[in-house]
Amino acid sequence: MFKFGVFGIIFDKKKRVLLCHRRDMDLWNLPGGGLEKEESLWDGLRREIEEETGLNIQIIKISKIYFKPKEKEIVFCFICKIKGGKTKINKEADEIKYFEFKKLPKNTARSHIQRIKDALVVIRK
Repeated sequence: MFKFGVFGIIFDKKKRVLLCHRRDMDLWNLPGGGLEKEESLWDGLRREIEEETGLNIQIIKISKIYFKPKEKEIVFCFICKIKGGKTKINKEADEIKYFEFKKLPKNTARSHIQRIKDALVVIRK
């Protein structure tokens, strides 16, 4: 049985990417997470982003699908734009900020760096 993950890649007008700093460990990552039982990809993504950032998003397009065989997980990354809401600190994220790709924090999840890089290729097309 596979698990499914969904992550949103949100760029601002300067092509900076929105990251969340996790409360449970010193790590920056894209907003997102696992789907709940019988939840669609897009509903799960909207829920995860709202929970982690306070923002409401519009899904623009899929960026890429990743397969993590050791974890038996399939991860879907979507390029999104903000529709409303305000960033707010919460039980999952103690900081939410935009970063230029070349200035990502050193403690950014490696897999998420690759996901951001892949999304930058998609938006340039």
